[in-house]
Amino acid sequence: METKEILERVKADGVKFVSYQFTDVTGTVKSVDAPVQRLEEALQDGVWFDGSSVQGFARIQESDMHLRIDTDTYAVLPWSPEDNKRARFFCDIFLPDGTPFVGDPRGLLKRKIAELKERGWVFNVGPEPEFFLFKRNGGDVIHPVPHDVGGYFDFSPNDEAVRVRTELMAALNTMGLEIEVGHHEVALGQHEIDFRFNDALIAADNVVTLKYTVKAIAAQHGLVASFMPKPIYGQNGSGMHCHQSLFSLDGKNLFFNPNDDHHLSELAYQFIAGQLNHARALSAILSPTVNSYKRLVPGYEAPVYIGWAGTNRSALIRIPRYTPGKDKAVRAELRCPDPSGNPYLQFSAMISAALDGIDNKMEVPKGLNNINIYDLSEEELKALNIRQLPGSLNEALDELSKNDVIRHGLGDEMYSTFMRAKRAEWDNYRIFVTDWEKERYLETA
Repeated sequence: METKEILERVKADGVKFVSYQFTDVTGTVKSVDAPVQRLEEALQDGVWFDGSSVQGFARIQESDMHLRIDTDTYAVLPWSPEDNKRARFFCDIFLPDGTPFVGDPRGLLKRKIAELKERGWVFNVGPEPEFFLFKRNGGDVIHPVPHDVGGYFDFSPNDEAVRVRTELMAALNTMGLEIEVGHHEVALGQHEIDFRFNDALIAADNVVTLKYTVKAIAAQHGLVASFMPKPIYGQNGSGMHCHQSLFSLDGKNLFFNPNDDHHLSELAYQFIAGQLNHARALSAILSPTVNSYKRLVPGYEAPVYIGWAGTNRSALIRIPRYTPGKDKAVRAELRCPDPSGNPYLQFSAMISAALDGIDNKMEVPKGLNNINIYDLSEEELKALNIRQLPGSLNEALDELSKNDVIRHGLGDEMYSTFMRAKRAEWDNYRIFVTDWEKERYLETA
């Protein structure tokens, strides 16, 4: 949008304050807020901020950073009070000399998308973030008490969770997300809201928007919304399955081949092969927390084994069933990402792995159709050459450190920043004494 159009919309919406937003390397949303009277100046000149205290941004002597507003990302925050209504813009980050800051996760994804555009391609992603709604239990301490008693796709006309989820979908619609469906997931208190696939940058913006919108509106109902991958022992965790495809610039689905059993093109198979080949290193980016690896265990519908299949949901990459005439819907579903990560980094890493498969014309291994991989023994897994995802964040970080393709795709500065943050997370976890250890060892050791 042009400056005049934005200013007119902001005035019509009654906005009083504007949040200029970006993310750090871990995906935490940062915001520089200002009265709406400064918006015209910000649109023309950008917004300066001190990057020295932001995770992975700058040393003290290099702290000045410059936000440039992406005018297409304007949205009113629907939970803000009427008399202090706020709007937001996502921003790109630049250095004082006008060069893009290479540690900006959103900027990284924009560069990867530009690389694809040079090839005549658009990377479309349809993420499916899952989350829990919890009641507070015990004052300020959060104990994971599910907000409802529903199950997978359950309907209850008097269920408060349904009303909250409906309010969430309405709010997200006003913020520009094209909501397709919302439903209860498998675990108690677990939900999913899906929005229409889009190019990777818009999809990543939408994931960030969904996460903080869900949290804000849940808080208004006295609830805690969590995108933690595995908040409850013994229950299904929360993933963020990503439906992926490459389109031409004129809107043709380059994954579609009418003559293939799975309706996939050679390009699609190479794309899949690249992601399978780099899956163990990708795991550090796609499942980036200590808790992620408590979700990635057999028995809870989370993918653990590296392979692909048609409708087999135990495979890492699934090819959804083809509907005749729906050529644009042909896609590959990557099932290991979770919503605790930074979607800009996640989608960038997915692109890097896929392009390596395409550029090197990798071949996919044999499909795992009609096989429940979870039922296979260790010997059977070895015979089928089926590898497993890392079993911990530390193992995943080790795999990432050895993978030149994903490291190069992130860039030296982004890679170093990410590794520092995540090695520190692992070290903090490694030395922390948990309740489980005290219960097991305090009196018996």
